[in-house]
Amino acid sequence: MNALPPLNPETIKFLQAPRRMLIDGAWVNAASGETLDVFNPATEEKIATVPAGGAADIDAAVKAARRAFDDGKWTRMAASERGKLLWKLADLIEANGPRLTEVEVLDNGMALNPAGKLAVPLAAATLRYYAGWPTKITGDVIAPDPRMPGAETLTYTRKEPIGVVGQITPWNYPLGMATMKLAPALAAGCTVVLKPAEQSPLTALILGELVQQAGIPDGVVNIVTGTGEAAGAALTAHPLVDKVAFTGSTEVGRLILKAAAGNLKKVSLELGGKSPFIIMPDADLAKAIPSAVYSSFFLQGQNCMCSSRLFVHKTIFDSVMDGMAKIASGMKIGPGLDPTTNLGPLISSEQLERVQGYVASGRDEGATLVTGGKRLPGKGYFMEPTVFAHANPKMKIVRDEIFGPVTTAQMFDTDDVDAIARLANDTDYGLVGSVWTQNVSVAHKLAARIRAGTVGINHHGPAGNNAPFGGFKQSGWGREFGKEALDLYFETKTVFANL
Repeated sequence: MNALPPLNPETIKFLQAPRRMLIDGAWVNAASGETLDVFNPATEEKIATVPAGGAADIDAAVKAARRAFDDGKWTRMAASERGKLLWKLADLIEANGPRLTEVEVLDNGMALNPAGKLAVPLAAATLRYYAGWPTKITGDVIAPDPRMPGAETLTYTRKEPIGVVGQITPWNYPLGMATMKLAPALAAGCTVVLKPAEQSPLTALILGELVQQAGIPDGVVNIVTGTGEAAGAALTAHPLVDKVAFTGSTEVGRLILKAAAGNLKKVSLELGGKSPFIIMPDADLAKAIPSAVYSSFFLQGQNCMCSSRLFVHKTIFDSVMDGMAKIASGMKIGPGLDPTTNLGPLISSEQLERVQGYVASGRDEGATLVTGGKRLPGKGYFMEPTVFAHANPKMKIVRDEIFGPVTTAQMFDTDDVDAIARLANDTDYGLVGSVWTQNVSVAHKLAARIRAGTVGINHHGPAGNNAPFGGFKQSGWGREFGKEALDLYFETKTVFANL
């Protein structure tokens, strides 16, 4: 194994200092005094301890966010000033890039490439995109209805912030998910209680430091660490929370819906996926095969966009399988801080065992293991990138979201776009899909027929932070990114004036 580069002094300083939660501008321990240990999945070693926030801490954070919302220090701040503060926060993220990158890698296990070249730059870019929106939020003036009373009337709409927002983010892409949630909510004028995943909470706490340095008023952003069962459940059920935004599994999304029913709070959900990746016989395989590998194993396959259902035309099936096996088997597996690493560890021993169970299921149900499948010996939750061929829709590895470095391939032998679309749509999910072909007509016909929130043509994954991203069916409600994400954090008010 290569010698790992030394850590940035600021990273060491952060990890060695006591970690606390941000509530109403103060850094505090959990009311219970309880803590959670945070581990490096590459070494299984403890790297930090964070407060185990519970109902009392959530209550304090929500009340702080309610005061900050009701007193208007954020909601009635000049729109241009809100935008300036979001831009300043983006600058601070960039300035703290080395520390954020290293902590993200240590906490989550991802490789330096997505952490340093993608996670931190995209976090800053997302904040800058939404920093431009506060001055552009407008309502509409509606033509008078002659049936309404009064000789002259004025009807217009106002976009008003929804209020206090509870945001719950997952462990697979911590910094990116936190900024993806915070940026549109703050641009809209909402106040926030953010609950990061207990497995990877550390960059959210750095983000809290930077929120303060940027000058965002106390109470506008509160960050409570803790488990989903304690802090997360308390946040979703709290009667003073007006809206919950959640990214995570479909199973937990259902629980959030039940908890939110108490005061009928608004809910947006970005949930699981089982994305189809369709390779037509005329596809440019020099591009399609590497993309299939990368999109299958990005973040060790721990991502909702993972191309986990490949549909490959019969005439090129063997070539695609051979090409994927060659690339996947050559991927460097190791600690994320090693700059040569392509694939880091899974997040935990529990996740590794879960994924290994799916590998065993795939074998038992008759899929052909093309490459991978094994756990690496020694410390760390490392696993080989795994490709199954000759899968079928009844197999668990095809039906369930695995959330690990496992992808499946099914063969098709038709040029009927409706038949191909039926194969792609045979899932409970509908987050992302892609079609690989040089035939423009086939590409756009399939894009129209695939039931997913994002469909790529010779591309797999989101289009950028200015384009909406979200799912059909059990992949969620609402859209992140783009102008549409702002709608998650607004109420529309109609004003009717009889002149």
